[in-house]
Order: sequence, then C-alpha cells, then structure tokens
Amino acid sequence: MSAVLKTQTPTASASEDSSSHAVKVQLRLREMILAGELPAGARITELALVERLGVSRTPIRAALIRLEQEGLLELLSSGGYAVRTFSQADVSHAIELRGTVEGLAARLAAEQGVELSRLELVRHTLRAIDKLLATPQLHDEAFSEYVHLNQRFHEQIGELCGSSVLRRELERVSNMPFASPSGFVLQQANASQARDMLVVAQSHHWLVLDAIAAREGARAEAMMREHSRLAQRNLRESLQAHSHLPGVGLIKI
Repeated sequence: MSAVLKTQTPTASASEDSSSHAVKVQLRLREMILAGELPAGARITELALVERLGVSRTPIRAALIRLEQEGLLELLSSGGYAVRTFSQADVSHAIELRGTVEGLAARLAAEQGVELSRLELVRHTLRAIDKLLATPQLHDEAFSEYVHLNQRFHEQIGELCGSSVLRRELERVSNMPFASPSGFVLQQANASQARDMLVVAQSHHWLVLDAIAAREGARAEAMMREHSRLAQRNLRESLQAHSHLPGVGLIKI
C-alpha cells in the first residue's frame, strides 16, 4: 500500500504545481492586457510569450485557453490569439447578463430560504460598508476597501442560492473587468458626488438582503437586476470621461 502511495503522490503534486503555474501565468497575461501592454487587436503566440515571460509553453497554452474562455482573447484561424476589442453594446450586455444571473441567484436564495447564520455573515459585510460610508468624504484607501467589501457582498449573494452552476457563471462573467461588480467604482473616486453614489448602491444591497430574508423571491430578483444598472451608468460616464481605468482601452466607442 505504501509503495503505491509513494508512486502516486509525486504525480498528483506535479499536476497541482502545473495548474498553479498556469493560473499565475493567466493572471499575469490578464494584467498585461488590461494595462495595455498587450493592446487591443494585438496578435499573441505561445512562442512570443515564452520568450517574454521566461516560462515553458505548457502553462502559457493553458492560460491562453482560459483567457479565451473568459472572452479577453479570440482564437485566430491562422493560429495564435488576438486581444479582443469590445463595443459599448458588448460591455452593456455583459453587465446585463451579470445582473440577470445575480438576480436569479437572489431569487433562488429567497425561495429556498437561507439559514440565519449565513444571512448574518452578509449583514456583517454590509455593516462594514455602512461604517466605511459613515465618513463625510472618502479617500483612496476607503474606495479600495469599498471595492473589496462590495466584491465580497456579491460573492456572498452568489453563494446563498447553493448552486455551483450559478456560481461558476457569475465568476465567468465577472472576470470581464468592466462587468465585475466593482468594475467602474474607482472611476467615481474623483466625482463630486462619489460618496452619494455609493450610498445609493449600499441601499440596494440592504434591500436585496431584506428581500432574501423575507423570502420574497420576485422582489429580490428585481432589486438585484436594478442594482446592476448602476454599473451601466458608470460605464457611460467612464467612456465619456475617456477614463484610463484598466480594461477601458479594450472598449471601442
């Protein structure tokens, strides 16, 4: 028995290391795309990335496949990949899709019922946001903390429904930088009414949670979908301001 375990363990470990390495390469490539180091329309090949990143082709190949699945890359018929460009309509539809899936998750959570202990975890997140927004003005660090807490709230809503299918879909669509729940929040940092906009978003958060706790499925779904429309407004404002936020350079007006 011990001999069998000894022969299997290195194989499993090697597989895990390979997967972890691919994820690191994927994150690095995503950063390069969003920062404009790999601009919209640029052709990407495995060999060029091997030379640029100094890693083997195996993790690069896995990372490129994952980024294509996310929608940041497109496979070329001639071989290799190209960094995708998006129309404003593309981005708007991605945000709408996130709102639809989040709305479904909220409705299912409400209809199925959620344990009080799990609801309390979400309330804890929202109380932390309330505390953050209690100050008259928000500095950069506060905005960054809001992004973190806002992301946590949206993830928690996705978890309340208990559906691994919906969680995977939410993760997939949220990987688009402009479709994520906090995709354009930092654009508001220099706006004159920045705090007020976040207060409105926070009121939506509480209303969604209240509807889930009251087992009002239709109300929870409608409120969650309405909440996603705040991102649509932030998208329009970012494009009008010619924002330099990560990923905006991929959007063609």
